[in-house]
This record gives sequence, C-alpha cells and structure tokens, in this order.
Amino acid sequence: MTNFIKSIKNLKDKIIKTNIKTSAAAVSAGIIISIAFLLLFSKNPARAAIDFVTGTATSRYYLGSFLNTAVLLIVAGLGASIAVKGGNLNLGGEGQIYAGGFFAAIILTLPLPSSAAIIIPAAVSAACAAGAFQAVLSALLRKFKKANVLLTSFLISAAVIPCIDSLIAGKFRDKTGNLLATQFIPENLRFAQLLKPSPLNISIFAAPLLCLIFHYFIYRTDAGRRLRIWGIAPEFARYCGYSEEKSMFLSLAASGAMHGLAGAIAVCGTYFTCHSGFYTGMGWNALSCALIAQSEPLLLIPASLILSWLYTSSGRVALMQEIQFDISSLIQGIILFCISFNYVARSRRT
Repeated sequence: MTNFIKSIKNLKDKIIKTNIKTSAAAVSAGIIISIAFLLLFSKNPARAAIDFVTGTATSRYYLGSFLNTAVLLIVAGLGASIAVKGGNLNLGGEGQIYAGGFFAAIILTLPLPSSAAIIIPAAVSAACAAGAFQAVLSALLRKFKKANVLLTSFLISAAVIPCIDSLIAGKFRDKTGNLLATQFIPENLRFAQLLKPSPLNISIFAAPLLCLIFHYFIYRTDAGRRLRIWGIAPEFARYCGYSEEKSMFLSLAASGAMHGLAGAIAVCGTYFTCHSGFYTGMGWNALSCALIAQSEPLLLIPASLILSWLYTSSGRVALMQEIQFDISSLIQGIILFCISFNYVARSRRT
C-alpha cells in the first residue's frame, strides 16, 4: 500500500513537471512570435528589441503600470483558476469584471455619511456579489437545463456588458465631462497610490495573500479536495458520493466573486471611475494567466508577472515606435492562441 501511494505521488509530480514545461514552451513561443511582430512593424528593429526587454524598468510610471497590471491578472486569474479546478471554464470574466467595477463605482459615489472604513468594504462586497451572481446563473442553468457552463457564462457576459454600457451612457453618466463614465469616486475612498504617477496601489499587498488563501483552501480543506477531484476525475467523485452541485456552485461563485473583485480594484485603484470598456481584455488575459499557471494559485504570481511584462512592454514599444495599429491586442491574441493550443493538446493527452 505504501509503495502504491508513493507511485501515485511520483506520477503526480511527473505530470506537474511535464505540464509546467509545456506551459513554459507555449509562453515562450508566444513571446517569440510577439517580438517578431514588433520587430517587423517597427521603424528601428534594434532599438525596439532593446526597448522591449529593458524599457519597462526605465521609469516609475511603466514599472508601476507593470506591477499594477500583474495585480489585476492575479485576482482575476484566481477567478478563472478556481473554475477550472472544479472542472468548468468560466468565459464570462469580462462581464463579471465590468459589473463588479460598475457596482463598486455606484456605491462609492453615493452621498452617504458613513466613513471610508464602511463604504469601501460595502462597495467591494457588492462587486464580488455582482460577479458571483452571474456565475451562479450559469450553475443554475447547468443544474436545471443541463446547459454547458462554458457557453452560458459567455452568453450571460455578452448580455450584461451592453446593459451596463447603456446605464453608464444614460442615468449614471458623469455630466461634468465628455467621458462615457460614472462620476469619479472621492479621493478619500480611493486606494492609496504607490510609485506615483503610476496606477500602482496598495492592492499589490492583497494579491499574494489571496493566492495563499486559495492555495490553502484547495489543498488543505475537504471542500477543496472534493472540488479538485470533480475537476480531475468526475466519475470517481460521483462514485465517492461527492455532491457535484455543491462543488459546481462553490467554484463558480468564487470564480465570479474574484472577477468582480478585480473590477472593484481597477475602479478604486486605477481608474477612479467606471468608464465604458475598462474591462476589455482583462477576462481573457486572466484566463490565459490561469492556463499558464495550470490553475495553481501560487503559480499565478510568476505567470501574471510574465504576461504583465509582455503587455506593458509591447504597449510601450508600440507607442515609442509609432506603430499605427493596436499591437497589444494582436499580442494578446497570439498568447491566448498558443496557450489554448497547449491546453487542448494537454487535455487530449490526459
């Protein structure tokens, strides 16, 4: 029996190492292709290559932007990871992020007499609830209509986004400017800034803590163990008598809540308002981060740093080299394609 357990552990370690190597290969391929595109369309390829590698660390603004983007990727990536751990793909991240940011902005701009110690937690809680509500709808459709979570999460998000757009353009639009956005939140309700004038804020201290909390939950609690088994071997979980509904609702609710929290962090620490389209790319980038990290909470930290560096550097090079089209979106698509190809291939091998 002891030898059997040891063999299972060795097999598990071997699979993890293999998956990490394949993920690293996929990311490397994406980075190489991205650099090739940057060099192809830049006016000075040699300068663009040097700027791509070192440019992010040359100023406080870009260094802070790089770290701030990593924080958002970590928090939203936790949302994508917990869903994958439970055996589902939550493709509604962008709508959940948008809803979280919107509700946080509305609450923070209400003329309430309460202190920041009460209003900010209330806004963050509302943001988490808004994201979780969307994800739970997918779970309900799965339970009662046998609908695929991957499809319903995407469709719900696609329906929520234009609804929020119309609210921002109408009743909740800030009348003092031309931006399609809600009112700017008061300064006393904003997250304290670090490395000014960059958008980096105190949420950078919360992101690693959230990774530790999720790691403990997944690997040190009974609920986390059952959730992992449902994601790895659903037939075995069913044979053991584990509740599929509990694991599904728990993982999707946590997934939506983390996406909503990412939206609240973006509003409270980066934009200070909920403007139309701030969520663009965040949900898909978070999913890419989760797939790179094999849905492991602690691996999200290096994965998010790599992706954040790539996106920040490519945006900076595109600006400095006067590239006429949105190279950042192209690179995001390249990275997501390479990672998705690797994920599908690994799933088929498994």
